[in-house]
Amino acid sequence: MTDQDSTRTPYVDDNETVHPWRRFVAVGDSFTEGIGDPDPTVPGGHRGWADRVAEVLSRQVDDFAYANLAVRGKLIAQIVHDQIEPAVALRPDLVSICAGGNDVIRPGTDPDAIASQLEGAVARLASTGATVLLFTGIDTGFTPVLRPFRGKVAIYNENLRAIADRHDCIVADQWALKVVQDMRFFDVDRLHFNSLGHHEVARMVLRALNVPNDLEPMQPEPIPLRTWREARGEDLGWAREHLVPWVLRRLRHQSSGDHIAAKRPEPAPMVFPEPR
Repeated sequence: MTDQDSTRTPYVDDNETVHPWRRFVAVGDSFTEGIGDPDPTVPGGHRGWADRVAEVLSRQVDDFAYANLAVRGKLIAQIVHDQIEPAVALRPDLVSICAGGNDVIRPGTDPDAIASQLEGAVARLASTGATVLLFTGIDTGFTPVLRPFRGKVAIYNENLRAIADRHDCIVADQWALKVVQDMRFFDVDRLHFNSLGHHEVARMVLRALNVPNDLEPMQPEPIPLRTWREARGEDLGWAREHLVPWVLRRLRHQSSGDHIAAKRPEPAPMVFPEPR
């Protein structure tokens, strides 16, 4: 199934209450920037779950604006330092924060300490009166690449749920989103969601926000049959193209987000293509 036509009229039941938000600001790392989900309207750009959610929200109310401050590769300390106060200054009434994932998958890090940093950021955002949306980490048990971090992700998630309870946040539960626990929902780097994955996350976020919509499930293509030699060749190609550069950046204390600016630093209306 292909992605829905962006010119379709969204589903809004006359008996449903239209959502209350007029300014949505997203902060975080590559997940929120939309890496893995190319934007066909912007050369080299990325769409992602946050853009997809903003598209739905903007069609249901007037005077809606959306900013995305997320930058790939950022650790939680960098997100707290670089994005939280700029987000507050934009005066959102809905703000999402997904941070800490890059820290959790680093060897030797403490999920409790990472959660403590997250809580400081959440407390600051919640103090503005905005609705705060948090994300649990995905259950990584299905993928050999990230399976060793499953226990740390689970501990971080429990901390996150407690933070959400203390600060009255909405939780978008990726751990429970079983449909994306399938490599067909991931980009070729095996770390970021592809367009299918971001679409399913957007659907999950809209459910968490209790926003009616007409986004339909998207089915991946069947996995092609491969010989052992072909599968091994793909693994070696992935390691050469994605794993080795990632390790080298860690050793050099570099980030994929170095010298990258936020894609939507100011709140702006969503722009849709004209119907043909």
